[in-house]
Amino acid sequence: MPTHPQRTVLERFPAGGPRGSWPAEEYAAAQRTQGRPDARVVMDLSSDQFLVVTDTTTQ
Repeated sequence: MPTHPQRTVLERFPAGGPRGSWPAEEYAAAQRTQGRPDARVVMDLSSDQFLVVTDTTTQ
């Protein structure tokens, strides 16, 4: 059985933002510049939210 890395959700953003606004992408980019190179945006279809996640655990 394949193992999946443990993801940490850094922040959640509603999918219904204003047209042309990308707050989740902007947040992920800021996280990458602050030393989290694997921060990325994924869509959680069940909650209709964009999640900024990382494969490393945070404390």
